[in-house]
Amino acid sequence: MSEIETTYTFQKTEPLIDWKGVTNANVADNGGRSVVYSAIQKSVVDKLAEKFTEIGAKLVCVDNSLSCTFRALEYIGATEAQMQQYVTWNLLIINSLGYTLASMSGKNVVQFEEEPLPLKTFEEEEIYDEIVQSVQLVLSNNPANYLYVISDTDLVSAEILVSRLDVMGTVDFIENNSLKTEDSIIPVSTDVPQEYASKISLQAIGCALADTSTFPLSFNYVAHSDLFVDEPSCTIPIGEHEYTITKSQAMKLAGIIAGILIVLFVGLGYGVIPALKNSNEKKAQDITAKLEEANAELKILKGDGDLANFDLKREVEMGVKANRAKLMNFVAPGENIPEDVWLTYFMTQGNGLVDIKGESSDVGSVYTFFKSMRDSLNSTGSKLKLQNLEMTSKSVDAAVSGAGAYTFEITNMTSEELNNLNNPDKVSNNGDNGSNKSKSSNESVPENSDLLGDQPID
Repeated sequence: MSEIETTYTFQKTEPLIDWKGVTNANVADNGGRSVVYSAIQKSVVDKLAEKFTEIGAKLVCVDNSLSCTFRALEYIGATEAQMQQYVTWNLLIINSLGYTLASMSGKNVVQFEEEPLPLKTFEEEEIYDEIVQSVQLVLSNNPANYLYVISDTDLVSAEILVSRLDVMGTVDFIENNSLKTEDSIIPVSTDVPQEYASKISLQAIGCALADTSTFPLSFNYVAHSDLFVDEPSCTIPIGEHEYTITKSQAMKLAGIIAGILIVLFVGLGYGVIPALKNSNEKKAQDITAKLEEANAELKILKGDGDLANFDLKREVEMGVKANRAKLMNFVAPGENIPEDVWLTYFMTQGNGLVDIKGESSDVGSVYTFFKSMRDSLNSTGSKLKLQNLEMTSKSVDAAVSGAGAYTFEITNMTSEELNNLNNPDKVSNNGDNGSNKSKSSNESVPENSDLLGDQPID
């Protein structure tokens, strides 16, 4: 504590200190004890706490970059071989102010050194020469099986620095700067924007692991200060789990729940209730329409309708004619289709309407098929026409050699009838007007006649 207060940084400001004991055989043999301590200005932590309080959060931990780096290396598995028990290794971290060297035995810090170097005052080549010259001397006093190099500054490439160091043992590195490649530190989902993915660093990962990591070197300046007093808390059982919350957290949670309930009630008033009203009105309209239809049929059954113009013989003849036309529409394609013509769509109705679509590799065969169909159905009064004939191939050569070079449509339906056939929703929305148009296209067919079903008349 006294040594820290004599440094320039803390001569005029109160420090917050945390420390951890480390293993050092030489000191232990002499009856001493080694510790690693770290400090930060209390005013900085006070300012952080003030900003977090403004946004309704509580500052629970302030750590330093070294311990965060160790936690991150352990989490991503970059130093798995080095962090085994009794394995000696050195961690060299380069930053814009100099470098840090931590001599390790597994996960325990044995020696820690910091060397200031004004890297920004050197040229690019001079930077590497200065670092190598200084680091080689320090490493010679701390021999180890492994050396792991991390660069936290864009001024130095860890890869280039490793290539210039002359050390024994296995050497590895990681770029913790703008020189790092995609996913070089940790895999990132493609859903994360690149501008945020590039900001992921070892320190950020280690800081996020402050409450879950078991790495022995960990600092928390807040825990040794009088900035915060723990609030009384209570345990709330929910199902098989129990959750502990403080009074302020409970008040925030209650506010969130109240806001959700208000939104739900507003949603019911402006969205759900009108939707239910519209749904009930539609159901009422459907019931009214069915009731009117049932009353009309009942009127006919009671004899109140005008049956004086009903001609049984005429109705039977029209039904037979309609069934015969439908049967001929089914039979004619099979009797007249050429070998190189095939059908892709076929539709016929009881009133003699027919629509045929198909493909062919020969345009002459299409015309032959059309003429044969027209002659076969001529007796039924069906006036067929070649509604559409298109060449589907993109080139003349493909049209000559490839099958399915032409598509065609043969029908006796009007353009309006074809449009209604292809857009049934539009027809159903037209109500009675659609029925009247259908009836006017063939007035000889009685409306709602049971003789026009798909089954032939016995």
